[in-house]
Amino acid sequence: MKVTELREFSNEELMQKLAENKQELFNLRFQNAINQLENPKRIGDVKKTIARIKTIIHEREAENSAV
Repeated sequence: MKVTELREFSNEELMQKLAENKQELFNLRFQNAINQLENPKRIGDVKKTIARIKTIIHEREAENSAV
């Protein structure tokens, strides 16, 4: 998911997306451990998406606290 798409979401929606991505990462790691993962690159993609979401949340918190 692109950053521009993520910035359009509200804070609540971002938190929901974050939880969904963390669950997906857990499932992917589990599949990887039992050698059933079809696309190992997906783990990196999900990690990057989680980092993007956390960055946007942190930026918004910094904006609100500075004001």
